[in-house]
Order: sequence, then C-alpha cells, then structure tokens
Amino acid sequence: MRKLVFAAMLGTSLALSGCVISVDGDSDHAYQSDWQDKEQKNRRGINALSPLLSFKEVTSRMGTPDFNEYYENKGNTYQVLYFRTQRLEGDGVTTKDECTPLIFKNGELAGWGDTAYKLIAASVN
Repeated sequence: MRKLVFAAMLGTSLALSGCVISVDGDSDHAYQSDWQDKEQKNRRGINALSPLLSFKEVTSRMGTPDFNEYYENKGNTYQVLYFRTQRLEGDGVTTKDECTPLIFKNGELAGWGDTAYKLIAASVN
C-alpha cells in the first residue's frame, strides 16, 4: 500500500513539475500597460492645460515630471517640466525626446510642446 501511495505522489509531482502558474499575469504586459497608461494620462493632462496656469496648479494636476530644468535669463526665470507622452525605444528608459516639455516663465505656463520650447529658447538667447 505504501508503494502505491508513494507512486501516486511521485506521479503527481512529476506531472506538475512543468507547470507554471502566473498570478499577476504576464509581467511584460503589465509593464507595457504601465507606460501606456502613464503616457495616456500625461497626454490627457496636457490637452486640458491652458496658458498662464501657475506652476503649482500644473504640478498639482500633472504630478511629478520625468525631467525638470530651471534657469534664469535677463531677469526672468524659466522652468521646463518634461512629461513622457510617447515611446520611441523599448529599452525601459525614458528620454527627453519621449516627453512633451511644459515651459514656465516667471512661474506661469508660457507654452508646451517642441515648437513652443524652441521658440521660447530662441527668444531668450
């Protein structure tokens, strides 16, 4: 009888040895969903912005940026927040070219997007 129980247990463990159980789903899918959700949230947030909002109001709505730059020029302060809005490389690293810049002049939203950034940067120099 012991041999029969042992054989049954051994057979069950061998049958299950190749089984993989995924509790949280495919981790690649979960990762992909995370960055897609973040990008979509950021695009929706940027679409709801309007000029002259305060820095505090924008960060309250948008959350923490992926990059943050600050500089002063000719008595004005400039701060540029970058929020990820598009994926270019599947390397898991966010770069500025995958982000939309939000440009603040003296604490107010002066513009957003690459064109606004280039125009504001050109006018500062």
